[in-house]
Amino acid sequence: MDTVLAPELQHRQAIKTFGEANYARLRSSRARNGYFHRYLARILQNHVLPNSRVLDIGCAGGDMLAALKPAHGVGIDFNAVAIRDARQSHPEYVFHEMAAEEVGKLRETFDYVIMSGVLPQLYDLYTALEALRSVCHDRTRIIVVTFSRLWQPMIRFGELVRWKARVPDESWLPPAEVKSLLRQCDFDIVSQKDAILWPVGIPVLSNLVNRWVSPLPMVRTMNLCTVTVGRMLPRERRMEVPKKISVVVAARNEAGNIKPLLDRIPVMGEKTEVVFVEGNSTDDTWKMIQEVTADYRASGSPLEVTCFQQTGKGKGDAVRLGFEKATGEILMILDADISVPPEELPRFVNLIAKHECEFANGSRLVYPMEKQAMQILNMIANKGFGWMFTYLLGQRLRDTLCGTKVLRKSDYEKIVANRAYFGDFDPFGDFDLLFGAARLNLKIVDVPVHYKQRTYGSTNISRFRHGWLLLRMCGFAARKIKFI
Repeated sequence: MDTVLAPELQHRQAIKTFGEANYARLRSSRARNGYFHRYLARILQNHVLPNSRVLDIGCAGGDMLAALKPAHGVGIDFNAVAIRDARQSHPEYVFHEMAAEEVGKLRETFDYVIMSGVLPQLYDLYTALEALRSVCHDRTRIIVVTFSRLWQPMIRFGELVRWKARVPDESWLPPAEVKSLLRQCDFDIVSQKDAILWPVGIPVLSNLVNRWVSPLPMVRTMNLCTVTVGRMLPRERRMEVPKKISVVVAARNEAGNIKPLLDRIPVMGEKTEVVFVEGNSTDDTWKMIQEVTADYRASGSPLEVTCFQQTGKGKGDAVRLGFEKATGEILMILDADISVPPEELPRFVNLIAKHECEFANGSRLVYPMEKQAMQILNMIANKGFGWMFTYLLGQRLRDTLCGTKVLRKSDYEKIVANRAYFGDFDPFGDFDLLFGAARLNLKIVDVPVHYKQRTYGSTNISRFRHGWLLLRMCGFAARKIKFI
């Protein structure tokens, strides 16, 4: 029987298979859009000194690497067909068939690392960015090229008329998200510039628009590309390993998810406790929690598991009970539906422990999600609330309703002490924590997470009734935070 690949390997294999099967079509598409690629190379040439040591990750046929004229050029791509093409077209450079996450195998460092259009294709951005450190010295510059979401309708039209080859779904990485991700992985931002307003080659006109018009204020926000230049920071700051992490799981009608969820929660810090809070279930959730808790205690598991039943109603009430009973110095919320993989929790802890932020907020709107994970109305609402919160709080938030939120217990206790300022108005708990964090001027950072389709049970959210309630809460908070 074939072994089931981990999600990231499945994702990588799907991209690889697509790229190899469609390489000729992708190559032809690149040729038809030659002006765009030549102009992008011209922009990168402005950042890369000639005769340098350059690594191009996702090098395809090697044309971009060759245009930069390095003294020592290395290209990597997991597309075997592309690597064969690159070796034949540019024999003066070195090309390896490998994934971005495997760059450590090169065992050499470079002056520049180019990632043009690569980040949105990766399954796990943190793993890839962490791997980059192995090929960087203290003067290396990381150059990341991403593409604007505003151009998606035009790109889709180009794919429809076959002017551009269609590729698998990619992440959406606006410039602020790229900055945030690099900073979270200990890369400092040197510069970030928007470029290329007119990607189609028309003699004189295209160069005129792209050189003189696209950099203008306001206009530049409509450009197709963003070029972000970063540098690696030394990790001199020691991460404070927390003595104890508490993961609070509010569960209602989630009987089938309890054991799989607990089996997947990693040990974090010196100790990790899991606090289940059940309330008002109509299935065997409470019975299952009790059985699993007893089994884990008897087995000597490294996880400390406790369970409680709430007397009130709603997830917000359950989370408050869980936080009250939790004994860890860092508190985490994890939804019982396993829509957010528990294996991704350690990155939240690391950001808090390194003092990169004081409130880590999960964001499901970065990576492509499974088709049934979020309905279209929920997607629209989440983006709308993200925009409203960014405006209200003065800190950037893309996904306010993701159930995964992490903060120190000491900060939570301050939120509780100041809760009267907003009042007890949030049955979900998300807004209570975010408003409270903003009131305390805590630094909030979005942490991208993968969002999976529910495999057991159904959602406890009523889209319209709860959506109206959330709008009312935003209006209330606006009077308390923005219009004062």
